[in-house]
Amino acid sequence: QVKLEESGGGLVQAGGSLTLSCAVSDSFRLNTITWYRRPPGKQRELVAGIGSGGSTNYADSVKGRFTISRDNAKNKVYLQMSLLKPEDTAVYYCYARLGAYDYWGQGTQVTVSS
Repeated sequence: QVKLEESGGGLVQAGGSLTLSCAVSDSFRLNTITWYRRPPGKQRELVAGIGSGGSTNYADSVKGRFTISRDNAKNKVYLQMSLLKPEDTAVYYCYARLGAYDYWGQGTQVTVSS
């Protein structure tokens, strides 16, 4: 079964922290996993990605505040978010490409109140 499933979203005050999890099926253990987000009324944007060997990349808007990591033994990818801002409010998705196909999770809502 091919699966990407996010969890951990919620409501948090500005300046607070939240950690999102993405449970991935075995099919994705050697794949790059990427977090995207869609703010209300805006287009989807890349947040952070992590390769199978642990290399990472981040959007400029989250550098220094967000950390992506993965635990291959648990088939999970994490997005630790700190110093959250109201503009971080969005639905967060994890994504992976497998062969010629794109796979997305169902998303998890993060709301940051001012």
